Amino acid sequence: MVPTDFSSPLALRPREAARVLGVSTRTLWTWTKTGHVPHVRVGGGKRKTTLYPVAELRAWLARNAAPRPAEEANP
Repeated sequence: MVPTDFSSPLALRPREAARVLGVSTRTLWTWTKTGHVPHVRVGGGKRKTTLYPVAELRAWLARNAAPRPAEEANP
């Protein structure tokens, strides 16, 4: 079945992804170049851009997020 909810984007542009992740665009670009953050390159020639798929970013955050101090204190 094809999803019909188009209110949320499937992928974010670099500035949007950096804002959502709470980092600078420079940090995001460094992570992108080193392969630490999921991304896709689309287009060709002068119109080439990098996008960050929302579902993959969520999964990446879930895997790489540091536990909060309150979570560590629970026995």
